[in-house]
Amino acid sequence: MARRSMRNEIVTAALEQFHAHGYNAAGVKTITDAAGVPKGSFYNHFDSKETLAVEVLRVYGEGRLDELLGGADEPLVRLRAHFEAIRDQVVRLEFTRGCLLGNFGAEIADHSEVIRDSVAAGFRQWVAAISATLAQAQRGGAVRAGLDPEMTARFLLNAWEGTLLRARADRSAEAFDTFFAIAFGPLLADGA
Repeated sequence: MARRSMRNEIVTAALEQFHAHGYNAAGVKTITDAAGVPKGSFYNHFDSKETLAVEVLRVYGEGRLDELLGGADEPLVRLRAHFEAIRDQVVRLEFTRGCLLGNFGAEIADHSEVIRDSVAAGFRQWVAAISATLAQAQRGGAVRAGLDPEMTARFLLNAWEGTLLRARADRSAEAFDTFFAIAFGPLLADGA
């Protein structure tokens, strides 16, 4: 039987704690308790909670990219399914969580340069993945030829982050309905 990795256990627990409670409310002891590891083992793997947060943001971002870029579905089907999966998670959790990148951007980016850089890098990677998906859809004729994939990807991500905030504030899926109607209707429609 393979031995579990305390480092991975800490990262997994931290992701859950940060996402559920925020960076400031999730203490090292709370994280190590949730991971089922001694508090002292935390410092064998991480210099600080800030270092852990950077790793959590990397893991979170990679997970988002895997679900967007993977699969054999048509590009726009994958893109819509990507946003639908996030929406479904937010609704399932009763609008209590949004995007970890957006949460960290709002909560801690003004106070930690290294976390701000990690959030910005996460958003850049997400935009690149959306842009690549849009370019693929464009080559297949599913998206207007004149659409700039990178600019559109930035717009979609900005709109998505605002949608998440609005859905959480309203405790309603109405903002999601608007996002999907516009993004996958007039914005991306081929028009043919």
